[in-house]
Amino acid sequence: MAMGCKYGSHRVLEPRGVLPQPAAKISNDMSTIYDNEILVDVTALNIDSASFTQIEEEAGHDLARIEAKILAIVGEKGKMQNPVTGSGGMFIGQVAKVGSALADRGLKAGDKIASLVSLSLTPLKIEKILKIHADIDRVEIKGQAILFESGLYAKLPEDMTESLALAALDVAGAPAQAAKLVKPGQSVLILGAGGKSGMLVAYEAMKRVGPTGHVVGNVYLAEDKQTLDELGLCHEVVVADATRPVDFLSAVLQANGGREYDIVVNCVNVQNTEMSSILPCRQEGTVYFFSMATHFGKAALGAEGVGKDVTMIVGNGYTKDHAEITLWELRENPKLRRLFEERYV
Repeated sequence: MAMGCKYGSHRVLEPRGVLPQPAAKISNDMSTIYDNEILVDVTALNIDSASFTQIEEEAGHDLARIEAKILAIVGEKGKMQNPVTGSGGMFIGQVAKVGSALADRGLKAGDKIASLVSLSLTPLKIEKILKIHADIDRVEIKGQAILFESGLYAKLPEDMTESLALAALDVAGAPAQAAKLVKPGQSVLILGAGGKSGMLVAYEAMKRVGPTGHVVGNVYLAEDKQTLDELGLCHEVVVADATRPVDFLSAVLQANGGREYDIVVNCVNVQNTEMSSILPCRQEGTVYFFSMATHFGKAALGAEGVGKDVTMIVGNGYTKDHAEITLWELRENPKLRRLFEERYV
């Protein structure tokens, strides 16, 4: 069989000349596998939180309508890319075939892997949706997917269940980026600290700031504050609505002794939280938007409008060793691992 583009452009149907992620439609024909592709039998999808929330709300929280919407998106686009949020998610499955050009990767048929690239660029064919777990944004399916030569993946660890590894790897970019950004003695604010990515970021930030730093978590629900307090994942937790930036600013600054923060990490799954991330950040500080619900035009123009010279980082889901960093967090924190097993498995 022929070689395809290492980035997958050979699968793009509409419009020609672009890469798979921004493409409107890609080929999910699984009968023809290129020499530099990997075919995977998929067992589960973890839909991006912002994407699943949007689909769920549009469907009125009806499981049948959620299923129909997912099937319609994949049927139309050849991939799972929410047309509203633009985001995807990730999958787990079993390798069915490895193209001959990738034979030196140490991957073979039967290996269980998790994709570490977005479903928004991954050729996907769903034969059947078996079950929807709306509380954890997970969809069990019978289907197949393609990983391109450039596609990242991780072999599933032997000391964790598939579901636990999927839950963690789904947000691996966030804690790994936090490990790079946070330095000793800094003050860190985490919006959406009660979710998967938020808790992992909080744990990593607490390690990195050391005894002289200060980590503040923000949650919308009081019960999430109780969970974070019990786990000791933040020095302080503020219950506040991040879509109301004026009131939010007052609450989070009070939690930091009236001072602005060195680093702000946005892990929420709803829109219109850009200014609640920018306003509490000090001049020349850093705002990391991990949330795919972020509108980067609002962030850029909003920062300009309030005179904030801050470094704003797009929520890249990949950074070096992100899978290993994230899985290790669960290994070294039994309480956090137990919560993930209870809540997301």
